Amino acid sequence: MIEITHLTKRFGNAIAVDDLSFRAVPGEVLGVLGPNGAGKSTTLRMLTGFMSPSSGTAIVCGFDIRRQTRLAQQLIGYVPESGACYNEMSVSGFLGFVAQVRGLRGREKKLRVMALLEQFELMEVRGQTIDTLSKGFRRRISLAQAILHEPKILILDEPTDGLDPNQKYRVREQIKDMAQNKIVIVSTHIMEEVTALCGRVLVMNKGHLLADSTPCELESRSRYHQAVTLYAARPLDVMTLAMLPGVAGIEAGTEAYSVRVLARPGAVILPAINTLIVKQGWDVPRQEVERGSLGDVFRLLTREQRP
Repeated sequence: MIEITHLTKRFGNAIAVDDLSFRAVPGEVLGVLGPNGAGKSTTLRMLTGFMSPSSGTAIVCGFDIRRQTRLAQQLIGYVPESGACYNEMSVSGFLGFVAQVRGLRGREKKLRVMALLEQFELMEVRGQTIDTLSKGFRRRISLAQAILHEPKILILDEPTDGLDPNQKYRVREQIKDMAQNKIVIVSTHIMEEVTALCGRVLVMNKGHLLADSTPCELESRSRYHQAVTLYAARPLDVMTLAMLPGVAGIEAGTEAYSVRVLARPGAVILPAINTLIVKQGWDVPRQEVERGSLGDVFRLLTREQRP
């Protein structure tokens, strides 16, 4: 388990992380979501022992990151935002070097490196220098080095930033596979990353923790939660729709004759809409019910924090 208690980091008069506390447990993929400058990377650097907190601490599987740094770091695999590769080295040479730093020798070292080359589909480029490879390959190499010593905790800072859709999918699938028996913490500012990977989300801004919840619960706070979009064959009577119980408002849709009907918090309006469609004889060949917009909630939370 990871337990962060009142973690704070100051740079002069500026507070990068302000009194942050949370827990994480094995089998959990925890997303840390926030805009640039939210304090995400600073939090991860303190958690991994690369930066000392101004106050507070983190307990990593029983070890205090301030007083027992080396013992805690042995349990952590870390992929910083900038990657973690020596670009002039070959792929296999770099992984071999990391294995040796992590205390692996001889046959054990060779077998572990070969296993990771296979796992991350790096065999075809194992002899190439890292600086000749695409960003997608470099991200996979960074992930491989992070789990080489089979850590209990995996910490990833913007793991798919800058990758194309196919590369993102591949890296995310690899992260999911690795998360089965580890604590995985993913820092990101990308909403789709959270919904694709995380079972729990911390929302940060300006060093403060604004929310600690599941993606579904956060989506339920959106003004678009349970909204129903109607795609009609001809114009609808929006005034009649607006008078239905539980309806909060009507917005124009993106297609001709389409409208989005917003629900009040906690209301489920689809049954009443369907009853009205039948009663009025409207031609509505398609409907969509929304879960809610995580981006909408994120903007609301960070906007409310502004002075």
